[in-house]
Amino acid sequence: MILPILHIDAHCLVIDKPAGLAVHPGPRTPRSLEDHLWELREGFVRNPQPAHRLDRDTSGCLVLARHPKAHKKLTQLFEGGRIGKTYLAVVDGAPADDEGRIDAALAKISSAEQGWRMVVDAGGKASATRWRVLRRDGNRALVEFSPETGRTHQVRVHAAALGHPILGDPVYGAGGGPMRLHAAAIEIPYREGADPIRVTAPLPDDWPLGPE
Repeated sequence: MILPILHIDAHCLVIDKPAGLAVHPGPRTPRSLEDHLWELREGFVRNPQPAHRLDRDTSGCLVLARHPKAHKKLTQLFEGGRIGKTYLAVVDGAPADDEGRIDAALAKISSAEQGWRMVVDAGGKASATRWRVLRRDGNRALVEFSPETGRTHQVRVHAAALGHPILGDPVYGAGGGPMRLHAAAIEIPYREGADPIRVTAPLPDDWPLGPE
């Protein structure tokens, strides 16, 4: 598998992860990015290691650390909310407003029948996402989401809370096809006093709706 490298330096690299590839192996995903890390060494002895996660069906910017010190620093930046992330999504329906902010705390629930999922819960962890409509097309819209926090499934749950779940989302939407969520850009302030690393990932070729 060829994994496009969007950025590389001595400390990290950013790849364009394809939809359908899990970052880590699991019961349903025995094959994952971990099987391909050796292909991304780019002259280093160690395999790079993911510094965060993207859902299996989310495409786009994924950051990997090239050595342990970088992994520690990147993890701290992600956990501290200092890394800027921008997602694009095709949603069902078209929001009435052009932009807004979703402020809805999230909590994890689970059941034997449905497994686990995240839900809006006032007693959960604070979560906020800014959004704006980039394009409307009939019963769909292309929306840019900028999460201010980094909760699990945050963009997916907040899109559903907006009343416009992400197209194809099997958990928070109607399912029925590929989930159209793309990690379009990331901004990493790796060095104090230096310009941040800014990386963008193009939309997959098979997307049903792109910017105008």
